[in-house]
Amino acid sequence: MKNSHRFFSNTECKYFPCHKTSRPERFNCLFCYCPLYFFDECGGNYRMLESGVKDCTPCMIPHTYEGYDHIVGRLKERFAAMAAERKGK
Repeated sequence: MKNSHRFFSNTECKYFPCHKTSRPERFNCLFCYCPLYFFDECGGNYRMLESGVKDCTPCMIPHTYEGYDHIVGRLKERFAAMAAERKGK
């Protein structure tokens, strides 16, 4: 598969798919746990519960083909900002 590092589907997982989808064949499990969860603003479709917990149930970004670019792009931005902050100290 071309660009196979961007997509992985674990249909044997007992939670597959962990979000409702009409296209399980396109469900990406690569970011089973979203690396952007702890970002204040991740760019995803989430809601904050009264308890302060981020509910990402409606977000499908990590589970799409395009989600790889979104997540890696956000991580690169964050790492660049952290590096710039370290240089400034």
